[in-house]
Amino acid sequence: MAQTVFTLFKDGQQYMQTWPIKKELYPLFPECRVISATKLAIKTMPPLAVLTVASAYSITGVETLPNAVAMGIFFLSIPVQGLLWLGHRANQWLPPTTSSWYRDIHQKMQQQGCKVAGAKSRPKYKELAALLKTAFDDLDKAFTQRWF
Repeated sequence: MAQTVFTLFKDGQQYMQTWPIKKELYPLFPECRVISATKLAIKTMPPLAVLTVASAYSITGVETLPNAVAMGIFFLSIPVQGLLWLGHRANQWLPPTTSSWYRDIHQKMQQQGCKVAGAKSRPKYKELAALLKTAFDDLDKAFTQRWF
């Protein structure tokens, strides 16, 4: 299933909002690091791009303006790259070991009385993100600590 860049971008934004940023997940999944870096890039890269173009123009004039604009576009592309990676990752199928872990967590959450969506037979990373977010939001720390 081919996806457009805009769909990946939108999925990446949703995945970034859904994935729980918890210290227990850092060694297991790269999402935490990519989300942290992407959030930082969203805040810092646009001002850096403007500063780069403005300073190059004010110091050297129009001679280096094409190079400065290219650098500015590069700085603006960094958060976009992070969001596209997250969108691609959100739509990937879970590997078999992570998929069985997903089903195990889903079953234990249902036993605890949590309201979770039905378990998918072939889950994607976005379903894992939603399940982990529910687990960290609704369950106490002692219960989630057994998984990590």
